[in-house]
Amino acid sequence: MTDSGEGMDQMNWENLHVTVAGLGVSGVPAAKVLHGLGAVVTVVDGGDGPRQQAQAEELRALGVTVRLGDGDSLPDETDLIVTAPGWPPYSPLFQVAEKLDIPIWGDVELAWRLRRPHPATGEPAPWLAITGTNGKTTTVRMLASILTAAGRRTAAVGNVGVSVLEAVLAEEPYDVLAVELSSYQLHWAPSVHPYSAVVLNIAPDHLDWHGSMEAYAADKGRIYEGNVVACVYNVADPATEELVREAEVEEGCRAVGFTLGAPALAQLGVVDGLLVDRAFIPDRRHAAAELASVEDVQPSAPHNIADALAAAALARAYGVEPRAVRDGLRAFRPDAHRIAFVAEVDGVAYVDDSKATNPHAAAASLAAYESVVWIAGGLAKGAEMDGLVAAAAPRLRAAVLMGADRAVIRAALDAHAPHLPVFELPDGVVGAAAMEAVVNAASGFAEPGDTVLLAPACASMDMFTNYGERGDLFAAAVHAL
Repeated sequence: MTDSGEGMDQMNWENLHVTVAGLGVSGVPAAKVLHGLGAVVTVVDGGDGPRQQAQAEELRALGVTVRLGDGDSLPDETDLIVTAPGWPPYSPLFQVAEKLDIPIWGDVELAWRLRRPHPATGEPAPWLAITGTNGKTTTVRMLASILTAAGRRTAAVGNVGVSVLEAVLAEEPYDVLAVELSSYQLHWAPSVHPYSAVVLNIAPDHLDWHGSMEAYAADKGRIYEGNVVACVYNVADPATEELVREAEVEEGCRAVGFTLGAPALAQLGVVDGLLVDRAFIPDRRHAAAELASVEDVQPSAPHNIADALAAAALARAYGVEPRAVRDGLRAFRPDAHRIAFVAEVDGVAYVDDSKATNPHAAAASLAAYESVVWIAGGLAKGAEMDGLVAAAAPRLRAAVLMGADRAVIRAALDAHAPHLPVFELPDGVVGAAAMEAVVNAASGFAEPGDTVLLAPACASMDMFTNYGERGDLFAAAVHAL
């Protein structure tokens, strides 16, 4: 069976044989929805642990077939595969499917095909979509806050918040959706065409999954396909503008940039401490509309301001008034572990940015402070640290390193900041004991006016359950001071 691109959303799901690849937060809802539509659903998952067993029992009780411990074999008579986003394209299951010309969708693609008309407009709720290496979750939540301030029924969905399937099938329909999409999800979403979209930034990440930087960027760029009003790009990251140039969009769709400097024509930017719009006003050649002040964005770190401008651009593309942008940004509060102030102790600020799990995110965090004692390290996932350290070196008072790949950061510090004081946590210390040790070491280096910043530039799983636990233990160690 071939994928006609637009036809399967109108198809008769009754008795269609659908294989769902993977359980988890996307696979289980997809299986339930497909079963409810009348499809013959088989779920395959390579795991066979307690979590998978519990999820399998829940689905089997509904009449769904579940095969655990075997994620490679394609069930007989499969007409369509719906995959969890984490399954890479080179999985054996997909290689077999491609030879048989069986379409492969992600849960986002399934949700797009199942959208329902809004009773007030007769059209499905438009999607304002966000991707990028860093900043997606903050931006999508800012956007949802702005849309809410404008009186729209909305939700932050996709890779965050409400599941996109749940949102499109909600009994009370949404007016518009703020949709966060990862590169994984975009790879498996061939027909998703957002109303407007933004790529916040592009930096090396997930290259083992995508195979190359070019493939990773191309999947990010899919978010611009079919845009109706605006393709929003980051002026400071030319790769995002290049993706706009390559996209096939609806006639009349415009490229709109955002910048931390004064905006040129068709851009949003910052002038005298104000966020302003020169893209969505009638006299944009000679004037700019005030949207908000820098102080309306908390914390007012540069990357947070950039995220606010991107969210504002998407909201303005949808027709939101400037006042709602201001009110939405004022109401927004960032999620935990994203450049979150923890406490001030003896004149030293302690900030938790445990979510900075790659060098690009850590660079944005470090740029927000003048004098930093930097806590870093963990699993580098093959990333290089030289560019990060070279740029941050003038701001560093000292560094406290931990984790399996701390030597990668130490080597970069030796090359670019050879006289910087450095403490390295020995191997074998993990969890609360590890964080207590690194916070105590950092406090010993810090002077009044400094910021002790947890921005690890690495993943956490070598020493902690996840980045959330890492941040929580950092906060606990700071409060213990």
